[in-house]
Amino acid sequence: MITTTLATLSIGTYLASTLLIVRHFNQSRMQRTALYLAWTAVFTQFLFKAIIFQKNNGFNFSFFSTSSLIAMIVALLLLIAALNKPVEKLGIIIFPIAAGMLVLDLNFTEKTQLLASYNWAMNTHILTSIIAFSLLNIAALQAIFLAIQDQQLKRHPPKCFIQSLPPLQTMETLLFQMLGAGIIFLTISLISGFLFIEDLFAQHLVHKTVLSLLAWVIFSGLLIGRSRYGWRGQTAIQWTLIGFVLLLLAYFGSKLVLELILQR
Repeated sequence: MITTTLATLSIGTYLASTLLIVRHFNQSRMQRTALYLAWTAVFTQFLFKAIIFQKNNGFNFSFFSTSSLIAMIVALLLLIAALNKPVEKLGIIIFPIAAGMLVLDLNFTEKTQLLASYNWAMNTHILTSIIAFSLLNIAALQAIFLAIQDQQLKRHPPKCFIQSLPPLQTMETLLFQMLGAGIIFLTISLISGFLFIEDLFAQHLVHKTVLSLLAWVIFSGLLIGRSRYGWRGQTAIQWTLIGFVLLLLAYFGSKLVLELILQR
């Protein structure tokens, strides 16, 4: 009963936060209220996850549970970044997704896959993978906002939505900061995977590894291109989104097929 109450409270505050951001997009005071609601949503979702963890004696990494966990981490990272960076408007996308994933997690019972059943090395791989995906998820959303902003600034006059965003250069800087943080955790994830996963073929991880490596190459190349050749604008946006799509397929493609389609 308490888990349902916590999940419901979290879902409600995520949606209330989103509504406040939408209705008062240009008013920083109301956005602070929205962020307080979002902190409440993340905290109550964390309590929900903690109770489930205690009940199962480990994390449940089934499809919907993992999706909900990643959405919570993405929301948390956004809120931490919003303490000193103007990224709170990304909550328009992130908070309703977090609420939706929590609804699915609450209502769909799946075969439990516990983190406690893995050794420390595999735990490191799984957790760094989740953090990397979460950071790069925010970077992808930042790239989408950057694309909209770049397009609208070419119109005269630009829309009120665009005028309320930080300057284009600031948005680009934030994008590359997020990419840099994400690539660090993705590198750790890939190295730990190569060192500690014994049989990629037996564990249905070949395509995940290949797609993750391709994403790593794209993100790393983009950071190098930014540093050496000053890549920015549409180049940064397009390659960020391509890299994230590859990572999305790597992280969720196999889980979706194996758990929900093949029921394995």
